[in-house]
Amino acid sequence: MTDNGTQPATAAEENGTEDISFAELFEQEDNNTVINVGEVAIGTVVDKTDDAVLIDVGDKAESYIPLSEFRHEDPDREIQIGDQFEVFIEKRKEEGGLLLSREKAIAIKVWEKIAKIQEEDGTIEGRIENRVKGGMSVDIGVPAFLPYSQIDLRPVKDLDSLIGKTFEFKILKFNRKRNNVVISRRAILEEQRNKLREQMRSTLQEGQTIRGAITNITDYGLFIDLGGMDGLCHITDLSWGRVSHPSKLYSVGEEIEVKILKYDRETDRVSLGVKQLKPDPWELVPEKYPAGSRITGKVVSITDYGVFVELEEGVEGLVHISEMSWSKKPRHPSKIVSVGEQIEVQVLKVEAETKRISLGMKQLLPNPWDVVEENYPVGSVIEGKIKNITDFGIFIGIEEGIDGLIHVSDLSWTERIKHPSEKYSKGETIQAVVLKIDKENERFSLGVKQLEPDPWQAAANNYPSGTIVEGKITNVTDFGVFVQLEEGIEGLVHVSEISREKIKTPVGMFTVGEPLKAMIINVSADDRKIGLSVKALQEKEESGGAAVEEYAQRQSSGPSTFGDLLKAAASGETKSDNGEGEGK
Repeated sequence: MTDNGTQPATAAEENGTEDISFAELFEQEDNNTVINVGEVAIGTVVDKTDDAVLIDVGDKAESYIPLSEFRHEDPDREIQIGDQFEVFIEKRKEEGGLLLSREKAIAIKVWEKIAKIQEEDGTIEGRIENRVKGGMSVDIGVPAFLPYSQIDLRPVKDLDSLIGKTFEFKILKFNRKRNNVVISRRAILEEQRNKLREQMRSTLQEGQTIRGAITNITDYGLFIDLGGMDGLCHITDLSWGRVSHPSKLYSVGEEIEVKILKYDRETDRVSLGVKQLKPDPWELVPEKYPAGSRITGKVVSITDYGVFVELEEGVEGLVHISEMSWSKKPRHPSKIVSVGEQIEVQVLKVEAETKRISLGMKQLLPNPWDVVEENYPVGSVIEGKIKNITDFGIFIGIEEGIDGLIHVSDLSWTERIKHPSEKYSKGETIQAVVLKIDKENERFSLGVKQLEPDPWQAAANNYPSGTIVEGKITNVTDFGVFVQLEEGIEGLVHVSEISREKIKTPVGMFTVGEPLKAMIINVSADDRKIGLSVKALQEKEESGGAAVEEYAQRQSSGPSTFGDLLKAAASGETKSDNGEGEGK
């Protein structure tokens, strides 16, 4: 080989080629244009080694380029002698020859391509390489930056799943000097979406059934891509039954069939429904679940006031806490059943219009109140332990599920009991008389005082009018003096019956605890009152008893209780000294 890289004529002859004249050789030498540094030239592979290829660019010199620069471009390509490539002339070596680069030649062409694509609003193919700060690195011939916001129409949760995948991209901006390119995949997707949206606007109709892919799940529903526009399926339109959260039924990316419930063409808002693809189960509820029928359902919710039971998808009924047990009075329904449990119930009432079903559990068991009247007839005496004491009475345990109430007014004929706990304690066993049984309202009324005769019934016989009695003063008021005749029996000496002389108030004239003698002038067992008179006693003693009967008859309607006196005071009438009514 000569200095200029050409072969001598003898070599050509030895190789069997045609003879070449000196003029032709001179012309070939003249055609080998000098290559300028910084240009891109066409080079031909004339030889290769394990790690490099020898490229001839026609500048009277051959240069090696690392094989890695070619494999980076196409790892699977097997380079052959004679292949031609564009190469970049980096510089001339001092010792002769050129420094060439295949990668830089590619980059130069890529930048030219990038500029043209942006100018023509075209697309370029690229492969996502890895994640970088704020986005992804994409190989489009040169490294390009893909921001997170430009990856897709919606945020991508699994970015690593995109690595290694190839997509088309738009060129948003580039700076060749800084080797900076910003690209977008979202811009392409938006263009595609807008085209599909225009198509959908002319075809989408309310009532139409369509398939779509779930793009997002929230607490209140599903967002579904219909292929051009998104629609919302609210949680209440997912199922006729109860849905705690949409994610319990569906997942992102899943394709489902939906019905167009409403389409607002001005705002492109689409309301979707899944449950509307099936008939409303409540239309058949009155026929399927008549009152009195027994069915099995699943407990789906527990509240303070009861339990909701699913009879089928979309049909739920309520078992009120009062309908759960004949005997137990639970503080909370969760003490009896749990969510997810299958229970048997009885239909009590169906209101199809308001979509309400009243259910019962206790109705499946014998009602202890059905036989309570037979077992405990009115007037019979029962015995039981005190289960609870309140300010209005005492609750006695009769049998499982049945308690009886002794009202405070039925504890004693004569004692004034402020609170039952003054005489009784919880757990104590006592006897009582059955007074009344109200099966419908589940009320069992008892009495303790009824175990003994009413002393007031005997009072009419024991204290006839005209009888002289003596008792202990228990109370002195402005309107009279109360005198105890026996345990639980008191009489009243009205202020007008104390003396013949007119007295404004007996207070200060009498002392509680001292004895007082008087005459009975009227008795009423029903009203529980006895009228006494000191004045009548004095008249009897003076007249010898002749006017006693007449006096008693005249005073029989006089006030003798505190309540009567208040009524008399309100009407402005009291007894005068002589027993006649006197207006005040």
